[in-house]
Amino acid sequence: MEIGAKIKRLRLQLNLSQAELADRCELTKGYISQLENDVTSPSIATLIDILSALGTDLAEFFKKDDDARIVFGTDDFIEKCDDGMLLKWIIPNAQKNRMEPVLMELMSGASTPVDFPHEGEEFGYILEGRIRIELGKNNYICKKGETFYYTADKAHKIVNCGKTNAKFLWISTPPNF
Repeated sequence: MEIGAKIKRLRLQLNLSQAELADRCELTKGYISQLENDVTSPSIATLIDILSALGTDLAEFFKKDDDARIVFGTDDFIEKCDDGMLLKWIIPNAQKNRMEPVLMELMSGASTPVDFPHEGEEFGYILEGRIRIELGKNNYICKKGETFYYTADKAHKIVNCGKTNAKFLWISTPPNF
């Protein structure tokens, strides 16, 4: 791996000059130039400082570009059916990411278990049917074509209050499903 070229590419993506990056890291412009031209190699501590100034970290910096999978198909989905609820994890191993999207289907009258307060936020887009979001002491109706969004700092659950199945995309950050 050409560390210098990658540092330069990240610096240019942020529209930083070598002098600006050097100032942020308490280094000299000459040292940044030497790094980018692979004349010298940084210590781990210096590399961590530079990457922090560039908005990244060691793990992300050394991750191979082809390691990041972008597109997933139905063969990748993981399904769980339980008590009138079909839950599909549509991104494998999403619990390691910053958000976790699932495709949820609730049969008429079914509900998700109560989710106790936790850190994070939840978003949903209703694809079919009608649901009731029970958030703390409040209830909210959301139907096909509508979205919901809330912080998860109160006990909450989702109930299918319609006569047909309800289907929705549900995204939690951080992962919680």
